Amino acid sequence: MKVAALSLALVGAHITTPASGRMPELNVDALCKARSADAKLMKFTEAQNVADCIRDEKDAKQQLDGIWPLTPASVRARCISESIALGTRGYLDLVTCIQIDTGTKSVPTASGGKKRKTN
Repeated sequence: MKVAALSLALVGAHITTPASGRMPELNVDALCKARSADAKLMKFTEAQNVADCIRDEKDAKQQLDGIWPLTPASVRARCISESIALGTRGYLDLVTCIQIDTGTKSVPTASGGKKRKTN
């Protein structure tokens, strides 16, 4: 239990949420290492390895770069608050939260149209 609490504290120490509305900057390496440590502690048999986690988080950050400025500030604030409360704090979690809020898996484009997610 202490390790899980420590992992959450370490992950929390590596998030910067600017008040300006810019996308939060996360330490993906620390996040993925903490998730891996938690999975080992919980003895999950199908835990994602750190390298795959880092790749997934970087892919999600690229997707979030495109949708973050187009997402209402209230949705961004709620998604950040929920990720902090749940202790998840990843780019993938933020993308999922925004997608759930909009009720779609499509990604808005700068021109206002929607581009289907290709992954």
